Amino acid sequence: MNLKSPRHPFISAGIRWLILLSLCAVGLQVFFIARIVMMRYVDPASTAFQRSEVWGISHRHNDLKWSQRWVSMSKFPNHIQRAVIASEDDVFASHTGVQWEALERAWNKNARAQARAQVKNQTPKVVGGSTITQQLAKNLFLSGERTFFRKTQELILTLVLEQCLSKQRILEIYLNSVEWGEGVFGVEAASRHYFGRSVAQLSAWQAARLAVMLPRPKYYEKLSRSPYLNERATVILARMPMVTLP
Repeated sequence: MNLKSPRHPFISAGIRWLILLSLCAVGLQVFFIARIVMMRYVDPASTAFQRSEVWGISHRHNDLKWSQRWVSMSKFPNHIQRAVIASEDDVFASHTGVQWEALERAWNKNARAQARAQVKNQTPKVVGGSTITQQLAKNLFLSGERTFFRKTQELILTLVLEQCLSKQRILEIYLNSVEWGEGVFGVEAASRHYFGRSVAQLSAWQAARLAVMLPRPKYYEKLSRSPYLNERATVILARMPMVTLP
């Protein structure tokens, strides 16, 4: 007489799916880590964010609009590095990838903005607390969704980037791939687009002005005469001598 209770087919199938999903998740992380390790030696041809933006631009304008020129770190003048760090992540050289206090402040500020926007039936103005490394992690591999899963993946990739690449390499990839306008990626393309010269020829004030565009590049591209840009650039210019380069 068989006293064993029969397996429930749904439980067995559920376990198999859980194992499969776990293996896929591990495989994805291994893929990301391998890509990051390769970036020690090979410049990324494009980022997930760039591909998404270019696809959207090509469908809106029926034309492929892409401007990007890779420049090695040795060709960057110090003031473009100082300007971007002063504007985007003033302790970039010393943090381990994430500024938890800045994230918490941004979270609380966004929660208050969300509450006010719901009362007024408006779209909230969202602020970020991301470091340069976090921004690079998101641009390289992830979508623009604001979900818990995406943010968790961003934090994992940030820590991997900090472990596998030097600060100089992280900054080099960031400066060569970040968006500076519609279809304009990287500081060399931005320098030629806005000032008609190579990044190596930028003045310190021009570098500061480019840096302050980074949070909303496509917005400021259309408002090049915005008084805010000049005022903020003056503030960043004053801060640049105090920046520690990696």
